Amino acid sequence: MGILSNLKPEPVFHYFEEICQIPHGSGNTKEISDYCVRFAKERGLRYIQDEANNIMIFKPGTAGYEDSAPVILQGHMDMVCEKESDCDIDMDREGVRLEVQDGMISARGTTLGGDDGIAVAYALAILDANDIPHPPLEAVFTVDEEIGMLGASALDCSPLKSRLMLNLDSEDEGYLLVGCAGGISAKGGIPVTRFSASGKKATLRIAGLLGGHSGIEIDKGRANACKLLGRTLYALNKDFPILLCSLQGGLKDNAIPRDATATLLLDADADESQIAERIKEMQQEYQNEYRKSDPNVTCAMTFSEAGTASAITPDIGKNIIAALVNFPNGIQRMSFDIEGLVQTSLNLGIMKTSDEEFTCSFSIRSSVETEKCALVEQLECLMESLGGSLKTTGEYPAWEYRPDSPLRDLMVEVFEDQYGRKPVIQAIHAGVECGLFAGNLPGLDCVSFGPDMKGIHTPAEVLDAASVLRIWEYTLEVLKRLK
Repeated sequence: MGILSNLKPEPVFHYFEEICQIPHGSGNTKEISDYCVRFAKERGLRYIQDEANNIMIFKPGTAGYEDSAPVILQGHMDMVCEKESDCDIDMDREGVRLEVQDGMISARGTTLGGDDGIAVAYALAILDANDIPHPPLEAVFTVDEEIGMLGASALDCSPLKSRLMLNLDSEDEGYLLVGCAGGISAKGGIPVTRFSASGKKATLRIAGLLGGHSGIEIDKGRANACKLLGRTLYALNKDFPILLCSLQGGLKDNAIPRDATATLLLDADADESQIAERIKEMQQEYQNEYRKSDPNVTCAMTFSEAGTASAITPDIGKNIIAALVNFPNGIQRMSFDIEGLVQTSLNLGIMKTSDEEFTCSFSIRSSVETEKCALVEQLECLMESLGGSLKTTGEYPAWEYRPDSPLRDLMVEVFEDQYGRKPVIQAIHAGVECGLFAGNLPGLDCVSFGPDMKGIHTPAEVLDAASVLRIWEYTLEVLKRLK
């Protein structure tokens, strides 16, 4: 008897428990991919396993559905592997240790992997059944979603005939996800020249910010430490001439920077008390402006002894400060289709200086492709005007909201019949695999949904068993009506 054997729906929890016994962290998906291959072989189902370990499994429609339009069932096989410091599980070689308490499923000391093992379990249970009416099915299980949607990016979608997709990678029951932002990473660089200069050494630091995910939390109005640093440098340089030596801020292009630092040279006779007073005034300005989002923001200058240092030439230093002041950042446009949805944004996530170059990295997001491209061009224009350049990497397409979506309309209808209320129609300002599929399958009509999960990507992750049952019944009814 398995840990989950008394839970319903039994077929779903049977496969979920089997999946949980297979180590399947991102980058370690060969074993779970082969498990899905064996599943298909044992049932005589056509399958494709690619070099990346993505899997496609095909099943004909049941009686009366043979000629219906095919449907894609989609989720990802990899999970985020995190554990408590005192947990002795080797997650590269061992499965997780399941627990059930008050109807909530978890793993002792580790992440559970409900994101997105439950999607694979749902699909396998449907593929295995002989008593579930459904159209022809194309089950697609991708790898390495959690580390950049690498599997979906590598997937050859040409074998897929369907233009209807049920993505089971959402964590809030009652929400239907119908759009997401596309994105691209951009890295700008301004070459620097240096000279040996003397003066009073100082360090300027912006700290105490909350930061956050540049997609999910860009609408919180949180301050960007790199931008505040640039603003502070510009204001200081008006009254107290400065030379830049180095700048540092942020850790990831998709995270709002929480702190940033500049090392400077001031005139040897610079009045420290006057500078300190100006810094104090600016800190008060920032604390007032960001009193709701970042009440603990600090702006501080520390002074060192006079000496010599490798400084950036004044003209290039001026261009760097101009770049930081003028970079667009944060929300650029809100959606007119979905209330409260950020449509287009960018985040200055990292800045660095080396002996030869000042670099800055951005995460750009938009649910409208042309606006994403326009932001890239805006950055490119600014960088070139300041003697620099811009390069882009990691582009992924937007999953644009469809005003007309027969699949969404059907799923709303089924939801209202089952739950007696309307679902929440939602789009998010972050990338999901649906965007890549939408880019590769023109005309794709797609909805993402799933059962309730909390604490994903942490050892506190839990999956609501009752919600799994309701979403199972909901999914079967949607398939039944897709005739």
